[in-house]
Amino acid sequence: MSKPRVLFPYTEAGLGHIQPMISIADEFERRYGDRVECVRSHFFTEAGDKNLEIFERRLRGEVEKQNRSSAYGFFGTFNMEFWRIHLATWATMKFLKFGNREPGRRYMDELRPDLVFSTHWATNYYAVTCKTKPLTIMYCPDVEVNSLFSYTCDLVLVSNRSGYEHALKKHCKRFNADNLKQVPVLIRKEAYAYRGADKKEIRRKLGMDEDKFTVVISEGGYGIGKLEKICLEILKRDLPINLIAVCGRNAGLYEKFTALGYKGRTDFYPMGLVDNMPELLACADLACGKSGANSCAEACFFGLPMIITKYATSIEKHIGKYYIKQVGNAIKIFKPSAVAEKIAQFAADPSLMEPYIRATESQRNNYGAGECADEIFALLCKRFPELSK
Repeated sequence: MSKPRVLFPYTEAGLGHIQPMISIADEFERRYGDRVECVRSHFFTEAGDKNLEIFERRLRGEVEKQNRSSAYGFFGTFNMEFWRIHLATWATMKFLKFGNREPGRRYMDELRPDLVFSTHWATNYYAVTCKTKPLTIMYCPDVEVNSLFSYTCDLVLVSNRSGYEHALKKHCKRFNADNLKQVPVLIRKEAYAYRGADKKEIRRKLGMDEDKFTVVISEGGYGIGKLEKICLEILKRDLPINLIAVCGRNAGLYEKFTALGYKGRTDFYPMGLVDNMPELLACADLACGKSGANSCAEACFFGLPMIITKYATSIEKHIGKYYIKQVGNAIKIFKPSAVAEKIAQFAADPSLMEPYIRATESQRNNYGAGECADEIFALLCKRFPELSK
């Protein structure tokens, strides 16, 4: 018999959907690759269909618009919740790019999956509505399970207790203990190589002053937000710190930063789209940026206080409030000048950060892809009981 096929389709609608997918695909293949065929797919670009390519570009474009304008972001997520699960999914599919649904279903059938694991609602939609009817699992990377992640699915996974309980209450007719489960946060495996590492040693390796207070500022993979204003405020104050500004795919901002020619007490390190974010966080004393799911989770993983500088959507507002009120390692400061002032206070007296650092300990064991991989395999065994022998 051929091995059951488990599909891990990547969706770029904010890079926060891709990193969890890489994490679980790596771990599932490590644990069960001898019994199951693991298929990784750049679903929207490899199908060879223009409608699918345009649809993913517009998903990405929506994220960029939300990051540029919080009003736009909050309006979009309000509509998603107002129109509820099935109508919101139908409308989003139709209006972002008409004609993407049939090619998506067709390509899903061509891949012949027995189970589809999604970190974005769109690939789950194709899996649920295609002819071959594979088993379906969605991992929600956010704190709360929003309406699009409540669409029909065999199993939904969420990574925190409050989100789990909120989903059971809000969508009581949709979820129960069998089709909704809590698992740890899916974090990139590279992060474990740096957890607990010596900050000074990493700074030396990166060519930075090992004794300076170090701040990492990131506005997600697209680098759209308050990054420029905050950095300029810090440079204006000439703070004696290492300042790492991760511009992501915002090439214009990166070029602008590198052209500044700044020479002062602040050691300024502008960077583009990096592949060593765990290393940068591991050498830092403080993280700053908007409250994306990955950004907050990774800062907490490395025991960092975080200054949340923006909510792009109501989803990010829920994430921010979770780390501010429930975890306790984050504070919200939206005004760039006030962010710079708080950084100056922390740099002058790092002991002020101790309560925020201690708060991260409560989440120390809530990371890793192992439990999620086991849930995938357990569901697959229900259709293929011979796998468990």
